[in-house]
Amino acid sequence: MLYFALKYLHVIGATVLFGTGAGIAFFMLIAHRTGDPIVVAAVARIVVLADFLFTATAVVAQPLTGLALVQHVGYSIRDGWIVLSTLLYLITGAFWLPVVWMQMRMRDLATDAARKGQPLPRAYHRLFRTWFAFGFPAFAAVLAIF
Repeated sequence: MLYFALKYLHVIGATVLFGTGAGIAFFMLIAHRTGDPIVVAAVARIVVLADFLFTATAVVAQPLTGLALVQHVGYSIRDGWIVLSTLLYLITGAFWLPVVWMQMRMRDLATDAARKGQPLPRAYHRLFRTWFAFGFPAFAAVLAIF
């Protein structure tokens, strides 16, 4: 029973990571395409909250449930597929952590522009391009893990 509980939590965590990431990317892209600082600020506030509530929780749960599964089943953490999955997970994290900061900064820049009745500043657009580019290797690594 413990095996199935751990496996269930691990699969749910992976699903949350992928689903939340895809959802966040979609909503930020659509908000960005409006060019409206009010829309971008509102969506970015929700995106940042979702990242902290859902993504961060799953980021912590994944290695915990994964290690528990490895120990319970008796695998070695040196098995090739586990090492590869761990490396891909770390690559994903290396791109996700800066993205969280970028989302908070884009939110703040959009909020400031909306408050002043100005268009989104150049700094926002530079951050958005980097944020967008960081999504490709992060999602590719997650897909490779799956």
